[in-house]
Amino acid sequence: MPEITSAPLLLGLVAVLAYLLGSVPFGVVITRALGLGDLRSIGSGNIGATNVLRTGNKGAALATLLLDAAKGGVAVLIARYAVGEDAAQLAGLAAFLGHLFPVWLGFRGGKGVATFLGTLLALAWPVGLAACATWAAAAAVWRISSLAALVAAALSGFWLFIFDQGHMLVLVFILTVLIYAKHWPNLLRLKAGTEPKIGAKKA
Repeated sequence: MPEITSAPLLLGLVAVLAYLLGSVPFGVVITRALGLGDLRSIGSGNIGATNVLRTGNKGAALATLLLDAAKGGVAVLIARYAVGEDAAQLAGLAAFLGHLFPVWLGFRGGKGVATFLGTLLALAWPVGLAACATWAAAAAVWRISSLAALVAAALSGFWLFIFDQGHMLVLVFILTVLIYAKHWPNLLRLKAGTEPKIGAKKA
């Protein structure tokens, strides 16, 4: 953890604003705008890019992926510039929690993978790039988005060590635990061998 040097009131404001940014459900907004229906009634019901891809609209899925990642990245960069490194990590956590538990959707949100990667890229880009590469490699091998996400999250601590970013260890540990918790149904399907592959239309 970085040294806490900012005023508590200022950090609280950063957390609230970052949470609200993270709460924007871009997947839902984009699919509705394109007339693709309510994303929460499609496929797995998740609001992330993988489920948007099940609509068959690759552009919508890509836009959702980039915007969900940007939520974490933008929150981190603004907080770092305006306040400091302690606020940057707090903003990353708050934006991530906003995506997982968005106030606009009754606190039922996504699984946070894109926002996790965007946050890592903004906090320490070598770590973020390594995590993205890990996801891409795992996805290429197994063609299962959830498994790729779990592998990338699990190895993120290793990349912190490799790139000497130990001050992020507590934050990344918390985010990784939350990702695994949100992926519990996926873990059960992976164990059962019923987890759908990338692009599959889940009924």
